[in-house]
Amino acid sequence: MMGAPATGIPQVEAGRPPKVIILGGGFAGLKAAMGLAKLPVDITIIDRRNHHTFQPLLYQVALAVLSPADIATPIRSIMRKHKNVEVLMDEAVGFNTTLRRVCMKSGVEMDYDYLVVATGATHSYFGNDAWAQYAPGLKTVEDATEIRRRVLLAFELAERQMLEIGSHPPLNFVVIGGGPTGVELAGAICDIAKLYMRHDFRHIDPTMARVLILEGGPRILAAYPEDLSKKAVEQLNDLGVEVHTGAQVTDVGPGYVMVGDRRVDAVVTLWAAGVQASPLGKLLGVETDKRGCVIVNETLNPAGHPEIFVCGDLAHVVENGRLLPGVAQPAMQMGAHVARMIAWDLKHEPRKPFHYFDKGDMATIGRLAAVANIQWPFKAHWSGLMAWLTWLSIHIYFLIGFRNRIAVFLDWAWTYFTFTTHGARLITGSQVLPGWCEQQGVMTPLDPTSPGFLDHHHGMVASQSDSPEKEAQRQAVS
Repeated sequence: MMGAPATGIPQVEAGRPPKVIILGGGFAGLKAAMGLAKLPVDITIIDRRNHHTFQPLLYQVALAVLSPADIATPIRSIMRKHKNVEVLMDEAVGFNTTLRRVCMKSGVEMDYDYLVVATGATHSYFGNDAWAQYAPGLKTVEDATEIRRRVLLAFELAERQMLEIGSHPPLNFVVIGGGPTGVELAGAICDIAKLYMRHDFRHIDPTMARVLILEGGPRILAAYPEDLSKKAVEQLNDLGVEVHTGAQVTDVGPGYVMVGDRRVDAVVTLWAAGVQASPLGKLLGVETDKRGCVIVNETLNPAGHPEIFVCGDLAHVVENGRLLPGVAQPAMQMGAHVARMIAWDLKHEPRKPFHYFDKGDMATIGRLAAVANIQWPFKAHWSGLMAWLTWLSIHIYFLIGFRNRIAVFLDWAWTYFTFTTHGARLITGSQVLPGWCEQQGVMTPLDPTSPGFLDHHHGMVASQSDSPEKEAQRQAVS
C-alpha cells in the first residue's frame, strides 16, 4: 500500500453538513452507510437495483432451495429509520473528480464532499465474452433465477422427450471453476437431483444426472489449506460430483464445453471461473490492476484523492503480502472503517490505517457437507457436519432482516426434514434451453408451417392419448 495522506477532510461550506455519496448497496456500501448515519452528514446511496442481495446464499436461489425474497431486502427498508440517508435507483457512468461530481445514467450530476465507491465485481470470461450466453455466472438475483430456469428446464425437457420418443440426452451439468461458488453450485445440483426431485418425475430418473467441476488449476478451493481442498473433493465425490483438475477450458458453445481437444456435452453449463472489477474503477481515472481493481493506500484512498474511498471487491488491498479476497467479510470491514475515518475527519483527528481481521473462510458443499478454515476465536480446520452447522449458523446471523432470518431458517428446516424444495422450484421466462437442441438424440421441433407438422402432431396425439383399440375404432368410424 501507499502511505496515508496527512489529512483527508475536504473543505465544506459553513453551516452545511458534508455530502457523502455511496455507490453500491452491497456489503461495503451498506456497512459504510450504517456507520455514517450516526454522523452529522448527508448520505445518498445510489444503486442500479433497489435491493441489497446477500450474495453468499445466491446459489441456493439458483438451485431452488430459497426464494429471491429470502435473501434480498429493499435498501430503502434497511435505511428507513435514518433520516439523513436517501436512496436513489440510478447508475454512475462517469466522474469529474476535480469538481467532485458523479455523472449519472439519468443525466443528473451530483456533487459530493466524500465519495465511497463500492460497486463490486462481475463475471470475467477472460476475453471470451461470447461464452456468457451459454455459461451464465452468479452475481445477482437475475443470474440466480436464470440458472434456476436452466437447471429445472433441463429436467422438464428430458421428461417431455422421454414421454414423446422414449429417450433423452444425458443430463450432464458442467460447472467451470472450482472455487467456493463452483463447489457450492455443483453440490447443490447433486442435492436437488438426487434428493429433492428423485420422486417427482414419472419417465426420467433425476438421480442419473451427472455433475462435473472443471478446474484449470491443480486443486479446487485453491485459497483454502490443502487438507481442506482434499476434504472438499472427498465430500463432493460422496455426493456424486466428478472433480476434474488441470482441465483448461478452451471453448464453450451451445450444449458443449471443450477441454483442450476433448468435447464434454452439457445440457447446462455454469461459469464460476473468474471475476473482474466493476468498470467504475477505471472511470475514476486512477491506477488499477489488471482486473480493473483500484489500487488504494492504507486508508482505502486512490492516489491523490483522500476524499474518495474504494471498498469491497473493487479495492486492490494487500495486507501482509496477501491480496484480500473479494468476499463479504473484508467488504463489510472496509465499509465500517470508511465511516470511522470520516468521523475522525469531522473531529480533525488523523485517520488510522485499515487492517483486515481475518475470522476464516468456509464453503458449503451439500447437505451435511462443508469445509471451514477457522481463524477466530480459535484456529481449526473443520469439515463435514460440524463445518456445515457452523456455516448455517453464521449465514443466518448475518442475513439482514428478522423476517429473512426466520424465513431462511424455516425453509432450511423444511428442506432438511422433508427432502422437498417445491416452494421455490419455479420456472419463469423463456422455455428455450440454450444447447438443448444440439444434444445427441434430441428431437428437433418441427416448424408449424412445414408440410409434415400436422401429420407429426396427429401421430403424437394418437400415440399419447389413444389405445390401439380406440385408434382402430376411430379410423373405422372415419
